Parts: sequence; C-alpha cells; structure tokens
Amino acid sequence: MTQAQLEARRLERFEARVARGEKVEPGDWMPEEYRFELARLIHNHANSEIMGALPEGSWIPYAPTLKRKMALTAKVQDEVGHGHLLYRVAETLGKSREQMLEELFSGKAKFSNVFHYPAETWADVGIIGWLIDGAAIVNQTMMAQGSYGPYSRALKRICAEESFHIKHGYDIVVSLATGTPEQRAMLQDALNRWWEPIMMFFGPSDKRSVHTEKLVRWRVKLKTNDEQRQEFLRKFVPKIWELGLSIPDPNLYIDEQGTVHYTEPDWDQFLTVVRGGGPMSQARLATRRLAWEENAWVREALALAEKRYADFPIA
Repeated sequence: MTQAQLEARRLERFEARVARGEKVEPGDWMPEEYRFELARLIHNHANSEIMGALPEGSWIPYAPTLKRKMALTAKVQDEVGHGHLLYRVAETLGKSREQMLEELFSGKAKFSNVFHYPAETWADVGIIGWLIDGAAIVNQTMMAQGSYGPYSRALKRICAEESFHIKHGYDIVVSLATGTPEQRAMLQDALNRWWEPIMMFFGPSDKRSVHTEKLVRWRVKLKTNDEQRQEFLRKFVPKIWELGLSIPDPNLYIDEQGTVHYTEPDWDQFLTVVRGGGPMSQARLATRRLAWEENAWVREALALAEKRYADFPIA
C-alpha cells in the first residue's frame, strides 16, 4: 500500500468516526487540514474572549450602582477566564500560548468583529451582554456538540456561564427600555450602532465563506453561518420588538414560514474590520500588548519557581 493510499484510508476512517458522532481527542490521528482549521477557529475564539473583556471592562468604573459594578466585574472576569481555558484547548493542537498571543499582537491572528468597536454609553454594555452574548450562545451551544473533545467539553462550561451573562445584559436593557425617555433614546442609539456588527458576528454568508464547508463536513460546526444567523434572528427579533425598540433595517421582516429576511451586511467592511481596520482595533491590541509586556515578570517568576520545584521534587 502506498503512502497516499494509507493516508486516504486513514481519512476515510476518521470521517466515518466523526459522522458517527464520536469525539476526536488530542492523541488521535487527524488530517492536518482538520488540525489547522480547528486550531485557527479555537485560537480566534480565545482571542475574542480576552479582547471582548475590554469594551465592557472600560465601563466598570462608571457603572451606575455598586450592584451593577460588581456584576460587570464578575462578567469581565468570566470572559478572561474563558480565554485562558480556550488557549489551553488550542495548545492541545500544537501551538504554545505565547506563540498564539504574539500572532494576535502582530495582527496575524484575528478576533471577533464585534470587539473592534467602541462601547460609547452604558446602554452598549446592555446590548453587548444581551445580543452579542446571545449570538455567542447560539454559536457555542452548537459547537459544544462538535467533534473535537477538548473544545466540546470547554464550551459546555463556557455556555453555562454565558447564560448568566445574557440575563445580566437583558436586565440592563429592560431597565433602560422602561426608564426615562433619555434612557430609551440611549438604548435605541446603542442598538442602531451595534446592529450591523451583530449581523456580521457569525461570519460571512455561506456563499462567501471559505471555511464553513470544511468545518461542517468534519462536524466542528453543526450549522452554517447563515443557519446560525437565522436561529439568532428568530429568537431575538421578536424580543427586541416586544421592548418597543426598532431594528435599523427597513428590509427586515419575518415571513409566514418563520424565515427572517434582512439586508445583507457589507462583507467587505467585515473583512476590513477583522483584519485590523476597525475603529478600535489598534487601541485594543495596544492595550493587550501593554498588559502582556508589563506582566512579563509574573511569567518569569512562575517559570523560575517551576524550575526550582522540578530540581527538588516532592517525595
């Protein structure tokens, strides 16, 4: 049997396992393309968690009450914890955390489009917590059923915490929606500004996506980008209308079959943003880069302590 025939047989067995719903573990054989696509996706997800803590984190000092401040602090802490958990999962595919962070800082690795935008008012915190975390739940509960074991298990834990984040955001949104005219206007303005980035959250439409087909084929993702977008819209559009808010898309409507029709986002703009051309892209990267550099002494101290304990193992 030639090497090519051997690889073809391995691929056939691998895809049969995945099709049966079995989990792939780090020590298992996997196609290099599967490893590459999975590592890229998890790396980007980890980046998005730590970058996503920044827009909301900037509002911790300005939260309107102590209760709001404590809740937002806990949420931001959760998001950073999710990032660390996901970097650990990504490391099982062969890249070190240090290398992944350097790729983020250099712009080689990406993070979610929604975290390239500013959080201008307190209402933005509510929209992020309710609708962006709501979109994340749609995406992550689906991928928690995916084929890679470590990622699936990590996502189940993350989704449990994200469900609280949605409630936190919704509570802020309801408070503003039922508040003063000025508060309602602030909330509507936040929704207007965030709507198109949220529509882009799941990635390019299926006809433009270069990764979706492979990820669905190998059951990393169980639904396409457009299928996830439809699920999100069917769930949240009626709730937005119930709050008396208007969606800034004159073409959006729900037909008799429950399909949501909408204006296609500007995918060229999406690519510009995720490639580092968003309004806050460079500022957010500079903040993370500075934190990494200023805390180098912590990593050095931990490495030194690990080396010393290795020299004197506990019996």
